[in-house]
Amino acid sequence: MSARARVTFPPARWVTHGPGRLIAFGFGSGLLRPASGTWGTLLAWLIWVAAAPAASDLALAIFLAVAFAYGCWACQRVARELQVHDHVGIVWDEMVAFWLVLWLTPDTFAAQLLAFGLFRLFDIAKPPPIKYFDAKVKGGFGVMWDDIVAAAYALLVMAIVVRLGVFA
Repeated sequence: MSARARVTFPPARWVTHGPGRLIAFGFGSGLLRPASGTWGTLLAWLIWVAAAPAASDLALAIFLAVAFAYGCWACQRVARELQVHDHVGIVWDEMVAFWLVLWLTPDTFAAQLLAFGLFRLFDIAKPPPIKYFDAKVKGGFGVMWDDIVAAAYALLVMAIVVRLGVFA
């Protein structure tokens, strides 16, 4: 059994005590098991569908930058409190990275579903250099960065699929 699998989850009351914890745990979605990262990514998708259509590209870009920066701080703080570098319940990194993917993905259910699958595949499989970043880059930036790289992989595949006319 891996060290990640043996990690204990804090109680919901602990998670909801303070905005940093609540954000890092994806508004509580990080407490869902199994596959906390997938639950956080699903919540991110629901939030995106509800909120993004009303926002301009500039507003979304600013939101993503702020969400990433705040995530670096919140994830580092919560990881330090839990004494686990990248606790499986910390899902804000998946949420922000998937919002980046959705921002650059066609606004169709089929495209977003494929993007979801690709992002989860790359986030879980961690092909190089994602695995390297996950293991070597520490702190809140490290928690956030490997998911941004997984998002870049998903976006590369999505760009090829879109270019091939799959969603035309």
